[in-house]
Amino acid sequence: MNIEQLISPVVPTLELTDTGSRALSLMEENNFTHLPLIEDQQYKALILENDVLDWEMPEAPLSKADFLSYRPAVFSNSHPYDAMRIAHQHNLSIVPVIDGSNNYLGAITRSGLLTYITESSGLDNPGAIIVLELEPRNYSLVEIARICENEDVLIISTQLRNNVHTGKIEVTIKTNRTDLGAVISSFERHDYMVKDVFGEHSNDENMRDRYDMLMNFINM
Repeated sequence: MNIEQLISPVVPTLELTDTGSRALSLMEENNFTHLPLIEDQQYKALILENDVLDWEMPEAPLSKADFLSYRPAVFSNSHPYDAMRIAHQHNLSIVPVIDGSNNYLGAITRSGLLTYITESSGLDNPGAIIVLELEPRNYSLVEIARICENEDVLIISTQLRNNVHTGKIEVTIKTNRTDLGAVISSFERHDYMVKDVFGEHSNDENMRDRYDMLMNFINM
């Protein structure tokens, strides 16, 4: 996906002539804690709510502020993962997008990134999730895929996470099936550690859970 497709049409911009009070008002109205400062279509800075709140001259124009050197952004030819990385590292509510000439093209919101993650990872599709734990040297996506395919399980997406405490990696596999008993057994036969399974419930188990919830509610 082109990162420009994630640009939100609802992110307002600030100008050097805007006051700190106006910046805070726009942030509150739009539920953002950051807003881009633009001059002649050029991206000048990202204004933080906390900086404005700490400013001793909130009624002065932003051109007089001493916090205009902060300008995180992603280029328009970047991958959405780059925007996710910057949003996470800087704890941003929006991520400005620029071109090679520093022209401001728009901004991506946190909610837009969350939607992208959900849609691109297949999390909005039905199917259970398996988490494997293994040594980094033993990781082979080809073998994991083969085990799943042998049990007629389709891998929708995978994610890797390094566990700094154990030195192992966790492979999270989103599948297209809710009944994973056979593939779990197959992983265990191949000496894989199945750490967690999410979303695997039979109809009988769901019915029992709902019955227990109902009885608990009646007995309250």
